[in-house]
Amino acid sequence: MTAAITAETSQYLTFILDEEVFSLEIERVREVLDYTIITKVPRTPSYLEGVINLRGGVVPVVDLRTKLGMRAGDVTVNTCIIIVETMVDGDRIVLGLLADAVQEVLDLDRESIKPAPRIGTKLDTGFIKGLGRQSDRFLMILDIDRLFTADELITVQGARDSTEQTGSAQPVA
Repeated sequence: MTAAITAETSQYLTFILDEEVFSLEIERVREVLDYTIITKVPRTPSYLEGVINLRGGVVPVVDLRTKLGMRAGDVTVNTCIIIVETMVDGDRIVLGLLADAVQEVLDLDRESIKPAPRIGTKLDTGFIKGLGRQSDRFLMILDIDRLFTADELITVQGARDSTEQTGSAQPVA
């Protein structure tokens, strides 16, 4: 019996944050929306932009730049909201991630993905699943399940729940 050698590939959605390329596993992405009005929710963390109405459901929107410690960006014609699913304590949570622009969906084989870098002992890089290599550039592959702590997701979910109760989310344009 001979073993066939196959390069296992996965698809990733690539997007831009402050001129850096990031990516998410495509199976975690539900859709990509054009930027729309985001309803602010008082007394929430700085990375929580607010909520949007997505086909009758309230979806919290997180500013990935702020969450990752980058400077806040301006909204442009390319700004978009990536709708993703994450899990916390066995519950599926849908949220929007604000990105500067979406680039493409690309295939990466396992050999082109390197482990997340260890940058000292005090910096947490656990939210980086790995570094993908495409031609002469690297792209950071985010681990959506480790990007937020359970407490942060509970806070985000609480913002969604309180807005659903008051009915104050703006409809998606």
